[in-house]
Amino acid sequence: MDTWIIVVIVVAVIVVLALLLFARRAREGKLEDRRAEAHELRRGADEQAREAQEREAEAQEQADRARREREAAEARMSRADELDPDVDR
Repeated sequence: MDTWIIVVIVVAVIVVLALLLFARRAREGKLEDRRAEAHELRRGADEQAREAQEREAEAQEQADRARREREAAEARMSRADELDPDVDR
C-alpha cells in the first residue's frame, strides 16, 4: 500500500473520531442543559406548591373564623328571639 493511502486512512479515522467525540460532547451538553432546566422547573414548582399551601392554610383560617362569627351571630339571634315577646316560639 502506498504511504499516501495510509496517511489518508489515518486522517479519515482521526476526523471520524473527532466528529464522534464532538457529537458526544454536544449531546452531553444538551443533556446537562435539560437537567438544569428540569432543576429550575422543580424549584419553581416547589415554590409554587409552598405558596399554594400557605394560601390554603390562610383560606382555612378565614373559613374557620367566618364559621365562628356565624355561630356567634346565630347565638345572638337566638338570644334575641328568646327575649323578644313578639317572636313565636
